[in-house]
Amino acid sequence: MNEIVINGRRIGPGHPAYVIAEVSANHNGKLERAMEIVRAAKAAGADAVKLQTYTPDTITLKSDSPLFRHGGTGLWANRDLYSLYQEAYTPWEWHPQLKALADELGLTLFSTPFDHTAVDFLETLRVPAYKIASFELVDIPLIQKVAKTGKPLILSTGMGTLEEIAEAVNGFRAAGGKELALLKCTSAYPSPPEAMNLRTMRDLHNRFNVPSGLSDHSMGHTVAVAAVALGGTIVEKHFTLSRSDPGPDSAFSMEPAEFRAMVDAIRLTESALGGIHYEPTPAEAESRRFRRSLFVTRDMKAGETFTPDNVRSVRPAAGLPPKHQPEILGKAATRDIPAGTPLEWGMVQQTGGAPTRRAGC
Repeated sequence: MNEIVINGRRIGPGHPAYVIAEVSANHNGKLERAMEIVRAAKAAGADAVKLQTYTPDTITLKSDSPLFRHGGTGLWANRDLYSLYQEAYTPWEWHPQLKALADELGLTLFSTPFDHTAVDFLETLRVPAYKIASFELVDIPLIQKVAKTGKPLILSTGMGTLEEIAEAVNGFRAAGGKELALLKCTSAYPSPPEAMNLRTMRDLHNRFNVPSGLSDHSMGHTVAVAAVALGGTIVEKHFTLSRSDPGPDSAFSMEPAEFRAMVDAIRLTESALGGIHYEPTPAEAESRRFRRSLFVTRDMKAGETFTPDNVRSVRPAAGLPPKHQPEILGKAATRDIPAGTPLEWGMVQQTGGAPTRRAGC
């Protein structure tokens, strides 16, 4: 359960982070723009591109009730749900073309279904995995519908209590689901970094024995890179061609150059994390020559006593290690030693007899 596999790509601890570009509503109602987003996501280094599969009628009701309207603050202030989703949804007839393009580019494409009919439709496209959004975390029947496909599921946990997350996980497993990953998510648009609580990722991994990662709505890539440094194995970011273009999700989405910079920073971070290693690296081999060692610092005659004034720890590492200085002080030189000579055991008179050379030092 510590990894999932999507299109042959292993995702979990010990594997490179899986980076998902979320198209969401950034196509602005134009198929060609959606296709250009897919192309740009591939060029920007995404491992996968993700759609959202719903219609206004499958996700909400057309109603004038205040219950179906956003509040007076935030990105979608005072918008009624039906008109917002009518503007934002990705027409289902586009899905096959976008999937074909992604396949041609060697880019994995899957989607977030928002009801049972969306799952049935996506199955006809043979998507390799599913994503469930934070708002649907509590829709256990939908999660179980996905579980019964046998496909891997990535589940966002925004707004969820620990009990709700456990119910979703248990529901998925009870329906036969095998491959599950959980994403820490803060369902605010955009999300302030101080609200991210990235350490929750590790707890999700430990509690549920699944890969964990981040669905990131913060601006920039600092939080995403930090998530990978903390062990996150999946990063999802909204992706747009330009934030200056109008659209429900543009304001908190990443542009291609920014996404590319994020992917590069993630890969560099993964390289720097490496493994547990205590021996010198090849890059350090030359530097080891310039460690400190014991040198004679002024001319000495045979029989003269070693003191702090004539033997010191200095760079480079040509003489005895500095740890031996206490053993040497107070003993006599076996021969004349010019200043600047790296000290060796053969130069030190040993107690009770002839000088000896000590090996292994």
